[in-house]
Amino acid sequence: MNLIGRLFCSSVGKKLIMAATGLGLVLFVFGHMVGNLQVFLGPEAINRYAELLHFSPELLWVVRLGMLTLIGLHIWAAFQVSAENRVARPVGYDGSPAPVETTYASRTMLMSGLIVAAFVIYHLLHYTVRVEAINFTGRSFADLKELSEAGVERHDVFKMVILGFSKPLVSLFYVVGVGLLSLHLSHGLRAMFQSLGLLTHRCGPLIRKLAPVLAWVLFLGYVSIPLAVMLGFGKEALN
Repeated sequence: MNLIGRLFCSSVGKKLIMAATGLGLVLFVFGHMVGNLQVFLGPEAINRYAELLHFSPELLWVVRLGMLTLIGLHIWAAFQVSAENRVARPVGYDGSPAPVETTYASRTMLMSGLIVAAFVIYHLLHYTVRVEAINFTGRSFADLKELSEAGVERHDVFKMVILGFSKPLVSLFYVVGVGLLSLHLSHGLRAMFQSLGLLTHRCGPLIRKLAPVLAWVLFLGYVSIPLAVMLGFGKEALN
């Protein structure tokens, strides 16, 4: 069996796939957060950032398809590893006690991962595909345009963000989705380093402490935007 076959067929290979794709997704969500936080710098900053991302539509779609591939492989590997674990231990312990040295995040990884996947799909439909039926505003994001400093028409992403999060239901769903993503990440980071063989005796304690800190940074960074909008940030842009 060749290397690719061993990677996709062995338990160790599936864990490596889950870890590697997880690393790619972690880097993406932190980079995406930094880009999104530019909304606090004002309309010009966030709109210029969005314009830069859409500079090459072909390249952008390559990135999008690459991210979807990572998500698909991550979910597939998670299901495979979970199924193999159930086969290895088909009968639980007497009384179903909580596993030793595990957390709620680790015991709900598969469930939270599926919910996060649903959240990502909704988020893409909301702001990327701009499906009017799910933004609950009665307005089309596609109609929100502005002129750049160079006089070129572009999407007014600042208004899209403010309008989208002005609906409490959308903001609540976003906060819950990011919360589950952060919960997933708090255990996923440790599992990722372990699968990659980096959770050594020397680095292990540091990684265990760093993982929840990074999860909180991610959570606070993302939810700061809908919470700020709900408190009135940027509302004057919609007048």
